[in-house]
Amino acid sequence: MGKQSYAIIGSGALGGLYGGMLARSGFEVHFLLHSDFDHVVENGLRVESPLGDFHLSGVNAHRSVETIPSCDVTIVGLKTTRNGLLKDLLPRPTRDGGVVLVLQNGLDIESDSVAVVGPDRVLGGCCFLCSNKVGPGHIRHLDYGRIVFGEYGIVVDEVTPRASRIADEMVSAGIDAQPTENLLLARWRKLMWNIPFNGLSVVLDAPTDQLVEDRDAVKLVEEIICEVHSAAHACGVDVPDEMIDKTIEVTRSMVPYDSSMRLDYLNRRPMEIEAIFGNPIRAAEAQGASMPRVEMLYRELKFLDARNVD
Repeated sequence: MGKQSYAIIGSGALGGLYGGMLARSGFEVHFLLHSDFDHVVENGLRVESPLGDFHLSGVNAHRSVETIPSCDVTIVGLKTTRNGLLKDLLPRPTRDGGVVLVLQNGLDIESDSVAVVGPDRVLGGCCFLCSNKVGPGHIRHLDYGRIVFGEYGIVVDEVTPRASRIADEMVSAGIDAQPTENLLLARWRKLMWNIPFNGLSVVLDAPTDQLVEDRDAVKLVEEIICEVHSAAHACGVDVPDEMIDKTIEVTRSMVPYDSSMRLDYLNRRPMEIEAIFGNPIRAAEAQGASMPRVEMLYRELKFLDARNVD
């Protein structure tokens, strides 16, 4: 069985890193690029990483999705605020039956890809990753890097062969990839970090290290994590209790890092508010649960976002 081919839709901090690692290891990888296209064609893709710096020349770069060949796996690394583009971006690389792996933040964000390719061809995953795009064709990976992913549109009791194959290929490329039979558990586990640290980093104007070093801020972080933990339980997802404290401790050991939402806010880009906050709030409300602190963050972020985006 030969290596699978990959398309990267969203070649930024996430897609650029993982796609670059796959390409470096000999996989056929096609990158959809916009503002970076000319730079990458001329200069290649540069990645700085604690796993090893590297530079790729001769990148399979595409200005338009129309030139991307049919691929076995299409990785969606776009921000969820751009999911309206998927109806135009996904049909071409998936036209011969390839699967879509959605690596985006939030809850139930795979449904946008399902609407394009159908429920039996979509996997979803969470990236526990500190990585930034710092210039054209230039990715700086700071810390962590694990992907936990599994099936979205079908109910499974164990990891599927196609998920195992993707994970094996990623691991062979140096990526910490872990397939799971319970994608919802992974999603809610990641929300226990994303909701407090993304939201508070914007509202309190502070990177993650400042949040966990301040007594009052870390108390608020803990209260919000507990709300998300309880909401997950109400939705039938039992995240282990020890993950509450572990979420904070892991952040204390993390290199100083600006959350993706704070970077979007500072750069006057739309924030992923509905995917990370709105969808979990609505899912909890449907089960008779509430998250008052999370909803306050949600409303504050909506106000800031509306005032901030040109």
